[in-house]
Amino acid sequence: MRALQTHIRSGQGSGLHLENKDANVPRMGPASILPNIKSPGAEGLAPLLMEHGFPRYRAGQILQWIYQHHAARFDEMTNIAKPDRARLASLFSILSLDPIRVERSTDGTRKFLFRLEDDHAVESVLIPDEERMTLCISSQVGCRQACRFCLTGSSGFLRDLHGWEIADQVLQIARVLRKEGDRTITNIVLMGMGEPLDNYDEVIAALKIITAADGLGLSPRRITLSTAGLAPQIVQLGASGNRVNLAISLNAPNDAVRDRIMPVNRRHPLKELLAACKKYPLDPRRRITFEYVLLKGVNDSEDDAVAVARLLKGIRCKINLIPFNPFPGAPFERPDDSTVRRFQNILLDRHYTAPVRESRGRDISAACGQLRERISG
Repeated sequence: MRALQTHIRSGQGSGLHLENKDANVPRMGPASILPNIKSPGAEGLAPLLMEHGFPRYRAGQILQWIYQHHAARFDEMTNIAKPDRARLASLFSILSLDPIRVERSTDGTRKFLFRLEDDHAVESVLIPDEERMTLCISSQVGCRQACRFCLTGSSGFLRDLHGWEIADQVLQIARVLRKEGDRTITNIVLMGMGEPLDNYDEVIAALKIITAADGLGLSPRRITLSTAGLAPQIVQLGASGNRVNLAISLNAPNDAVRDRIMPVNRRHPLKELLAACKKYPLDPRRRITFEYVLLKGVNDSEDDAVAVARLLKGIRCKINLIPFNPFPGAPFERPDDSTVRRFQNILLDRHYTAPVRESRGRDISAACGQLRERISG
């Protein structure tokens, strides 16, 4: 199969823009008629194929061709008999997300904009590091949680992503990296647009494709799901057997502050949230990550740090400190470096692992809390 070919042209500002030029990769559009072979997911494909008279093992072959060999057409699947390939092509399509733009930060971070079938869009962020290539993916178009420090939440909610659309962000960026001869994706974080646990069933379907041996084949240990704190779904995720890493967007030392900046806390206050965290199954040497966005004059005082340390006592965890990433119209400011260091030192003195997370891609609005749907501009 010919690799994804793209044409890069200069754009405004610091970013670059990517235009898809590979006619061999079917893209989503309103004219699509045949069912998408990706839609049933890792568990649903075999029963569907068997309804059409294909053997069960054909599902594994198709998944391998799509997710491991990046096949875009059935006629590329050479270990399937030619008549079967022709019949598959008459029954199904192989649709893919449409990567319409990519912007590159000065620090090497890349932000991809994908057009969806209904002309909405989502963003994914590829973050290279010395030892890792981390991909941050989206689970919804917009977000219902309306966290006041997050640009995605301020833009409102449009729709959930389907499981295959979530997984396809990984597939399409893996395709780009293979074409470039670059490193492969080593880690995935569900920290892009949307609240993953608010789209629970489709996120689980995506995780099954991402971790399946016939799919993208990534270990659950290399996947982190971040939630604003939907406590019942945290318990459900823990009981599901999906042993992905869990990250909690905490951001406050108490309910009063959290109610103000995260409306989800009024439905699932800290007592309920932390009880769900304590139930979450952790393998040896694994921890829950608590993300703490530092907002100037809101949650960044020394007393706040002491309260956070007390709040998380007894939970095997680390605390990622994230100085606020401003966006136009944001009601908060970023604290100065000395305030961040004092907050960090209080946690370190109480024996917490508390790194200050470097914000990558800030110059292209790809940092934490800066993603949103946008096709124009």
